[in-house]
Amino acid sequence: MSNKDTNDALDMYIALSRASQWMNAHADRDIRRHGLNRTEFGVLELLYHKGPQPLQQIGGKVLMSSGNITYVVDKLEKKGFVVRRASTEDRRLIYAEVTDAGCKFIDEIFPAHTTVIEQASSGLSNEEKGIVSELLKKLGKYAQQSFQ
Repeated sequence: MSNKDTNDALDMYIALSRASQWMNAHADRDIRRHGLNRTEFGVLELLYHKGPQPLQQIGGKVLMSSGNITYVVDKLEKKGFVVRRASTEDRRLIYAEVTDAGCKFIDEIFPAHTTVIEQASSGLSNEEKGIVSELLKKLGKYAQQSFQ
């Protein structure tokens, strides 16, 4: 690998990290206004949009360790946003499911949260956002496949 290749890879990594950090800062500030943190919001949003999920699979879907899932679901249960339900087919499986109060909460805050993300990314045109999205998916898939 040449010095230029190394510099290009490092420049890209730094730019990606900084962009991610600032996009997350916008999202996190908005989420905290509603009394949640990023992981709680991620789990609640997953359950809202994808339906009930086995506790064992939530971590992989929201990029969080499985040990934290129990803690996060406990916190969401205490807020009345999520309930646990045993599977009817396999009693060893426990599902997390969004409650009516959780649905109402997401219905109320998600449109404004989407606006926060749109505003934070408005430095790019819609065409540029599409290109960046495709390139990041390609980068992520390659990085995942080559990870050993």
